[in-house]
Amino acid sequence: MQRSVSFVIPSMDEEFSLQALHQRILQTCESESIDPQIIFVDDGSTDKSWSVMKELSEQHNGTEAIRFRRNFGKAAALAAGFKVCRGEIILTMDADLQDDPKEIPRFIERIDAGDDVVSGWKRVRHDPWHKVLPSRVFNWLVSRLTSVRLHDHNCGFKAYRREIFDEVELYGERHRFVPVLAASHGWQVGEIEVEHHAREHGQSKYGLSRLLKGFLDLITIYLLTSFSSRPLHLIGGFGMLFFGLGGIGMTYLSFMWCLTRSVESLEDLHLHQTAIFYYCILAILLGAQFLLAGLLAELFVSRTRSAEQGYSISERSGGSL
Repeated sequence: MQRSVSFVIPSMDEEFSLQALHQRILQTCESESIDPQIIFVDDGSTDKSWSVMKELSEQHNGTEAIRFRRNFGKAAALAAGFKVCRGEIILTMDADLQDDPKEIPRFIERIDAGDDVVSGWKRVRHDPWHKVLPSRVFNWLVSRLTSVRLHDHNCGFKAYRREIFDEVELYGERHRFVPVLAASHGWQVGEIEVEHHAREHGQSKYGLSRLLKGFLDLITIYLLTSFSSRPLHLIGGFGMLFFGLGGIGMTYLSFMWCLTRSVESLEDLHLHQTAIFYYCILAILLGAQFLLAGLLAELFVSRTRSAEQGYSISERSGGSL
């Protein structure tokens, strides 16, 4: 029985890699009885990538090509590809030949074993140190903050059950956080070690700006997965902290003021002449503002919660489905 697998391959200026990658995917699929749907997405290439993609789509019935008017980013390219996927399994990979199609059967085996998302782990990487080191720091942070323990969140070589993208929406730089978002909905996330090849053609698109965007998106993902349905717990927590600090300070000042009034040998304490008095007032005001913001956020969430499904159903049995 043939497995139906859709391959989504975003590409930008990779004209010399596309033909070889396409051929290797087809060879692997033929040997493993896989019915492939190969979707190339041209994310604003300035070379001849689109011409190559178009030619491949004309030569092979299962190959499709999508062209953006300009560069919209990898997440947008993946989202465009996901919309036309027909396979029961979606597999994403980069177009630079650093991901080896021979690993495809191992991804499918893990999906069949029960995983819903399978992420690749490039234990041995053939990239410059200035790309590897920030990536490892980023991966450590993501694992610590989200509790989704993967060695390589940045790896673009991943496999998904198609149903996941009925619940997970991509935009910005969120493509690297799909396993985290899927795990927050209860999907099972796994990882396999994959072989990583040195780049043969072109240049890496990974730069400092991408790293900074990734850290900012990490904060967003942390808030979405941890506090999206209970924002008062986060915002109100800061409010209570400021309230507590301000209250402790004001209690201390009140005690000292009473003490100086009752003991003749002590110099009178004039609150308006002490900086801590104003810090305490500021802390109390900040606490009130944070609590109010948290309550308003709760009201907004309660209004929109009915429109957005806050759960994920695995199976149904009986009744009217």
